[in-house]
Amino acid sequence: MGALRQVLSRKRVGAVPELVLVVDCGSTNITAAAVDGQGRLVASASQPNGAVPQQDGEEGWLVWDVDKLWGIVCDAIRELVREVGTESVVAVTVATWGADGAPVTADGDLTYPVICWQCPRTEPVMRRLTEQFGARRLFNITGYQAIRFNTLYKIAWLRDNVPEALDRADKWLMVAGLLSHRLCGELSMDVTGASTMMMLDLEKVTWSAELLDAVGVDESFFPKLAYPGDVIGKVTAAAAEQTGLREGIPVVASGHDTQFAPIGSGATEEEAVLSTGTWEIAMLRTSSPVTNDFAFEEGILTEVDAVPGLYDPQLLMMGSGILEWVRENLYASVADRPKAYETMIGEARRLKPGSGGVTLVPSLVPGTGPTRKYATRGTIAGLGLTSTRAHIYRAALEGLCFQLRDALRILTEATGFRPERLRVVGGGSKNELWNQLRADVCRMPVVVTEKKDATVVGAAVAAWVGTGRFSSMAEGERQIPIEAEVVEPSADADVYEELFVRYSMIPPGLKDFYSR
Repeated sequence: MGALRQVLSRKRVGAVPELVLVVDCGSTNITAAAVDGQGRLVASASQPNGAVPQQDGEEGWLVWDVDKLWGIVCDAIRELVREVGTESVVAVTVATWGADGAPVTADGDLTYPVICWQCPRTEPVMRRLTEQFGARRLFNITGYQAIRFNTLYKIAWLRDNVPEALDRADKWLMVAGLLSHRLCGELSMDVTGASTMMMLDLEKVTWSAELLDAVGVDESFFPKLAYPGDVIGKVTAAAAEQTGLREGIPVVASGHDTQFAPIGSGATEEEAVLSTGTWEIAMLRTSSPVTNDFAFEEGILTEVDAVPGLYDPQLLMMGSGILEWVRENLYASVADRPKAYETMIGEARRLKPGSGGVTLVPSLVPGTGPTRKYATRGTIAGLGLTSTRAHIYRAALEGLCFQLRDALRILTEATGFRPERLRVVGGGSKNELWNQLRADVCRMPVVVTEKKDATVVGAAVAAWVGTGRFSSMAEGERQIPIEAEVVEPSADADVYEELFVRYSMIPPGLKDFYSR
């Protein structure tokens, strides 16, 4: 596995307080973190993650090796338990990415591998079901656009190509459920993850019988919906031996990582939230799903919030995955990853706004119909004989910021809510240059919390609800203290105003949108 990297201080004074343990399983990194009742991260360990080619599949097919995921999780938890002490951990929860899952037997054994969101095999199924139901009808029911990695299409693909995998299965589990089962032996389905599957009637927060019937399953194929803070089960003796956790501590539902970032960031009612990592997700929090015509045409999708009764309309975009591509291809000579990013940021700071005429349009989410604009491939334009790798990196940062500003425009017009500030959470919030560019391009203050791992803190709130420390997610959200830094737009904002209008992805006539 390789050595795990400690990412937070080990300093402790006096007795160790009670802690909850959050497994933040991302598609590029898996992190385990110990969090106290004030939302403070006591210690953390992480290791890279990634999908693997399917051994018996066609070229380009990608799956997740659940045994590998579990092995990394166990290594990380053992490292933390050695650091904070077995007795200090009073609950554990798992937060992961959405859309990916697999059919399992009653014992939790997979009947088919977990198809990765990057795998292209579901494209034909997506087109067929979209034509059958109509993209607008699907959006109205589920709040989701027709994106090939939605769980609906994976189950449909299995029904068409490997029906025995579904017939032999007792339930369908998402990745959070698969890992939680390894911890407690119980089959579970959290509501936030379920809302990423494109199978939930979003307004009723129940399974859509119409969509289930289309892929030949019924409600019994899924565990009862669990809400953040619900206790799924208790750590088994086998899991305790593998992880170092105490047998019998509660395993608590959290779920899809995106919905926990607002909880852990202290976002106020006046703010939009940007969760920035491999993907970027710009979102608002509303009291009802956003499924109007404009939202549909502009590619908005809506998921269930971690607080019952709220929803998260959002736009899904590529994020730091593009910056990783720049690092791997243009800064490979700097072997150490942190040092490479330090070099990239330092070089980009010395350039003026506009990156010497170089522009980069990010590649976005593959889709059809109104999401066709998200099916574009990344484009770099304006290269000249004096262009350097730094120009391309800064152009990538600027392109992502232009993409963000357009997303905020769309969310504002779809909901009628105009945010006063943008709260940025996730790995991309650690890049100070990127935060300043966000403030300049979007012409609004950017709030960066002291708690850089907002998703972890939000999921920890769910774990504390499971222990009884908080009575609800809403109470926990109010009780966690948040310190933040505000990045104001600089003098470069006027330059970016003109560049934004000229940027190729922006429709005409929007120059004065943010000055209204």
